[in-house]
Amino acid sequence: QVQLVESGGGLVQAGGSLRLSCAASGLTFSSYAMGWFRQVPGKEREFLGAIIRSGSSTLYADSVKGRATISRDNAKNTVYLQMNSLKPEDTAVYYCAADPTLHTLVVATTDKDSTPDVWGQGTLVTVSS
Repeated sequence: QVQLVESGGGLVQAGGSLRLSCAASGLTFSSYAMGWFRQVPGKEREFLGAIIRSGSSTLYADSVKGRATISRDNAKNTVYLQMNSLKPEDTAVYYCAADPTLHTLVVATTDKDSTPDVWGQGTLVTVSS
């Protein structure tokens, strides 16, 4: 069974940091680019960033650039999202997704024809002011 499971969410104070993890199973992890997204209830899902299969390159949305770092450990089948200088507006459910193609992840929230192969169930991050 192909599965992505996020963890690490919770309550954090503004200005703090959090590291989210996304553990993959049932797939050849190193064959997939990985992405991170978030969604506030009632709003559209937002792309945050992605990392290529080897982990040697990443890209980020402007909303989190400079505050977010995505990394992966292919030996552990896990991708991470480190978020620093958290703000109350970062409060959301955070999701990871997997797709063989980086482009699919990048346009997943803007192109209805681009759907990542696998989505996680999400983990809630709440940033208090």
